Amino acid sequence: MTSLKDKLNARVESYDHWARRRHYGPEGHNDSSLWVLACMDERLPVDEALGIRVDSPAGGGDAHCFRNAGGIVTDDAIRSAMLTCNFFGTKEIVIVQHTQCGMLSANANDLERMLKDKGVDIDNLTLDPTLPELKLDKGGFAKWIGMMDDVDVTCMRTVEAFRTHALIPKDVVISGWVWEVETRRLRAPTRDAKVRGRVPDVRCTDYGVNQKQPARWS
Repeated sequence: MTSLKDKLNARVESYDHWARRRHYGPEGHNDSSLWVLACMDERLPVDEALGIRVDSPAGGGDAHCFRNAGGIVTDDAIRSAMLTCNFFGTKEIVIVQHTQCGMLSANANDLERMLKDKGVDIDNLTLDPTLPELKLDKGGFAKWIGMMDDVDVTCMRTVEAFRTHALIPKDVVISGWVWEVETRRLRAPTRDAKVRGRVPDVRCTDYGVNQKQPARWS
């Protein structure tokens, strides 16, 4: 029979290893060897959607989690995925986007125009003051914003972008998912109209945005 003292010693040792994970490189991976890319929206609860412990309770430790507007591929998302997959032992990437996403609610060209009206010179921007070498070509700002035409299609293309990127190891398992805000259900992205029809607001046209977004995907 294991004594409480032995259990406590093991618990302390385990916690010490948890706290010092980044000292151990790939051997200090998170509990599920997992990196999650999710939209920043407050209505997307990553823990509930995926059945893991990332956001709560504090220190769950199941995954590294990166959030941005839309849960889409960006240079910083690639940078973070590159680090966790190549140096911190991550073996799986899960991408989570959602219905009712604000990235459907406007056309990026209109947002660009609004910023210009505020006096922003979008053709001469320093995107990252610590990395002035990172620049957009003229005319690339609206693409950079990353507004969507369709959540399901964007999710599938985001998966493919990570799957084919030179900085992501080929043996990393990658999947994409859509969280239905209305039903609190997770589903795979699909072009099936019957599945997509279960809830509204998966396309920009559902928001009255009829002009196609600037082409971000090749």
